[in-house]
Amino acid sequence: MDKTNRGVALVTGASSGIGYAAARALRAAGFDVFGTSRHTTAEGPDGVTMLPCDVTDDASVAALVDEVLDDAGRIDLLVNNAGVGLFGGAEESSLAQAQALFDVNMFGVIRLTNAVLPIMRRQKSGRIVNLSSAHGFIPAPYFALYAATKHAVEGYSQSLDHELRTLGIRVALVEPAYTRTSFDGNLIKPDRWINAYEAARAGMTVAMGDAIRKGDTPETVAETIVKAATDSEPKLRYPAGKLARQVSVLRRFVPASAFDRSLRKMLRLPV
Repeated sequence: MDKTNRGVALVTGASSGIGYAAARALRAAGFDVFGTSRHTTAEGPDGVTMLPCDVTDDASVAALVDEVLDDAGRIDLLVNNAGVGLFGGAEESSLAQAQALFDVNMFGVIRLTNAVLPIMRRQKSGRIVNLSSAHGFIPAPYFALYAATKHAVEGYSQSLDHELRTLGIRVALVEPAYTRTSFDGNLIKPDRWINAYEAARAGMTVAMGDAIRKGDTPETVAETIVKAATDSEPKLRYPAGKLARQVSVLRRFVPASAFDRSLRKMLRLPV
């Protein structure tokens, strides 16, 4: 397919933030784009067909994929972007809350991937771009459960890419750092507050707010998603934005003790 007709893309969580910017950027890059939202009335970018989907529901995912196939006849790109954040000490969340988070951020990725892979295998081509995070490869105090979901997405994606290469399908990870979205305003709160964590949690709240205000725009991440989707020789990982690239390099080459001190200082935690 040429650059003016790159095929059919499906982007989850496309009604706002990174997903909205990605759907718009992929449309501009030549894809016929379908976006999803949990809400049936959600609007997407111009030229993007929006469809409802709950990534935690097998029937909803199956109905989505069937509708895209009925309309477009194929799926060439899946961008697994839908996700939620949870902010608090790991101990402050019940097991049920942790499971609900994994159901969206990890098992939602698996549901969509399993639904489109038979199509891509028949086509003998396709690409899957999974939205990870810098928290997918570094520690994330007070985001431990969220980071765990992103670490899981990283391990799954790396392994899946090896399984699919001989079938004409590739998997890539896009890893943003802090991004100027409503992420912090939409964070899930722990279902049991513990006073012992209050002081450190308060400092972390301030640090996170500052980092998001200074973070990359959703459009910066969207550009990286387009690159991951269209590279003729795709890489496994695509850090998105200056901070994500810096952290990726530092994590590999800086001694663990020095990286640990730097991380705690940045997050305003006692060193």
